[in-house]
Amino acid sequence: DGTSNVLAGRYFKIPVVGTHAHSWVMSFPDETSAFSTYAEAMPKNCYFLVDTYDTVNGVKNAVEVGRRLRAQGGELLGVRLDSGDLAYLSIETRKILDEAGFENAKIVASNNLDEDVIKSLRAQGAKIDVWAVGTKLVTCDDQPSLGAVYKLSAVKDKGESEWTRVVKVSEQSFKTSNPGILQVRRFHENISNNGNADGAGSNLRYFADMIFDEELLSSKNSGWTIVDPTDFTRRKLVEADCPYTDLLKPVFRKGKLIQDLPDHHQARAHALEQMKGFHEGIRRILNPHQYPVGLEIGLNDLKTELILKARGLENEAAGKF
Repeated sequence: DGTSNVLAGRYFKIPVVGTHAHSWVMSFPDETSAFSTYAEAMPKNCYFLVDTYDTVNGVKNAVEVGRRLRAQGGELLGVRLDSGDLAYLSIETRKILDEAGFENAKIVASNNLDEDVIKSLRAQGAKIDVWAVGTKLVTCDDQPSLGAVYKLSAVKDKGESEWTRVVKVSEQSFKTSNPGILQVRRFHENISNNGNADGAGSNLRYFADMIFDEELLSSKNSGWTIVDPTDFTRRKLVEADCPYTDLLKPVFRKGKLIQDLPDHHQARAHALEQMKGFHEGIRRILNPHQYPVGLEIGLNDLKTELILKARGLENEAAGKF
């Protein structure tokens, strides 16, 4: 893991990695001269960008310089492919490197990579060791903006002891907010490495998230009912003794920070660990399985009641609004 952004490396302590640019090669009379000069400057960290003129010839030039570098005590660590048919070129590059005795040299790929391109290249048998993802990562290409708006879910005036639940109603149901002192409960089970729920030496497997009101939720011996907010007839039942974790933690109280915030390394490690808890069918890129997320039935009923009240239909049947 690393970044080619030097400022990110400085601010966030991310290892700085990368290769030279095409402009480096273009500033020399020929590619071999560019590689040789770079090898002199970076004998212990030598990756060559090989597609400035012709990729296959560039790999052969990298091998030539790599042999001289090895004789001087250095080592060719790898090459980078930045254009063309990355699947085909990586396979050809691997052959050239292996035949020349550089079996440990890595092949780095770049060029507008994203998860779909990477999946396709892997399916084609590409011999790529390192994925240099840049543009699509830092620009959030699929969704460059976050469609989120700050709303209230409960209000309380000074001196009052009780919260008043509020809801923002919309003509578009997905924009209607949830009322209450909200918390998210993630239910899980213990799954062993062989997929059996045996408890010993097991990992967590998440299977449902339930949004609920902390002050209105009561202990239920009969279990929990989670209602799909997009279809009230779809419900998931969870046994009362099912283990869970409540996810939301207060960060500020009365304008003051009340807990230490994780740095980006800790946050990343936590996110990766959490991802392991979801079934691979949920994590797949194409046609993923839908992970159940919904409202606790009491909160769902309260939300429906407040929507009807806001529309002046509190005395009408729920099916009419």
